[in-house]
Amino acid sequence: MDITRIDKNFSVEPVDENGFLFRDVKLEPFRLEGLAWFQENQQAYYRLPKNFTTAEVNEGALSLSNHTAGVCVRFRSDSPELMIRAKLAYSSDMNHMPRAGSAGFDSYRKAPGGKLLYNFTVQPSPKQVDVLAKCGHNPGGELCDWVIDFPLYGGVEKVEIGLKEGCKVLPPLPHKVKAPILFYGSSITQGGCASRPGNAYTSMLCRKVDAEQINLGFSGSGRGEIAVAKAIAGLDLAVFVYDYDHNAPDPEHLQKTHEPFFRAVRKADPELPVIMMSCCDFRMRGYRSSDELVCRRREIIRRTYQHAVEAGDRKVYFIDGETLFGKEMYDACTVDGCHPNDLGFYRMYKHILPTLKQALKDSRERKKRK
Repeated sequence: MDITRIDKNFSVEPVDENGFLFRDVKLEPFRLEGLAWFQENQQAYYRLPKNFTTAEVNEGALSLSNHTAGVCVRFRSDSPELMIRAKLAYSSDMNHMPRAGSAGFDSYRKAPGGKLLYNFTVQPSPKQVDVLAKCGHNPGGELCDWVIDFPLYGGVEKVEIGLKEGCKVLPPLPHKVKAPILFYGSSITQGGCASRPGNAYTSMLCRKVDAEQINLGFSGSGRGEIAVAKAIAGLDLAVFVYDYDHNAPDPEHLQKTHEPFFRAVRKADPELPVIMMSCCDFRMRGYRSSDELVCRRREIIRRTYQHAVEAGDRKVYFIDGETLFGKEMYDACTVDGCHPNDLGFYRMYKHILPTLKQALKDSRERKKRK
């Protein structure tokens, strides 16, 4: 029986005039990553559970869940060229972020015996919704591993990958880290203002350790709601990283939400490694170590960490945001005194990586004990 006569989702469109066959990335053998509630959400490109309402989560986070930060598709193919055909859900032009980052796609290729390296960027034009563009090149026609990163500040309705007729498309190899790393936080977590999706610090970290990324960064809208914490607590994760300091409206809000958020996650999994961070632009916003407000916010986060340690928790870590941009030329690390540029994200990656590696070591030991 021809399955495509029953289920049209399995059908492949005819070869186009340039010899490419296009396949929807939601279908096997592609692996779509970064959407923790993909099946529950009826395969929607949506980053939070669809059943959330404004009674539980602020409207900004619900709207920004349509953005595809952290989402990617992985597969293997020997096609000498890759095309992408996508329909963007809406335009996402911003005055301080390259459109290649906010609405573009980028690709990474790993040749046999090599490393996963940047390959190509798709840069939609302003207000462009329908995208048809080259997204990768593999001149040798080797069977390579591919990762295509989705837009950080835009949503998609449909994404298809085009491969040359007759070429293989196979499932990706498993990640070295078996469970995802989840990040929860602000616009900085979401990736503002990286020049392309792969340059967000979360993406850099997950590529380095070879893990799936779940990005729950919400620009201006990471408010530490307990409903989000409980949803996160229901997932099987390798490490949980949270840094919503920037989006707490005031220290009182941060005080009220930060430790309860942690406790909700910790209650579900006493052994899950948890990394807490304070804001990365400590110095860039004109703060000094004597500034009462910023120090108060940082100490609220540090106290959550200290309380956990005092209670015997050995799977919790604290990263002081003041260290993230380094000591030299930290003033070159943002586009506006707040949002990191590529240099800022790279320095965040470098400073967080040792702690993440230790957390992953603890995570592996935890899995062995289970």
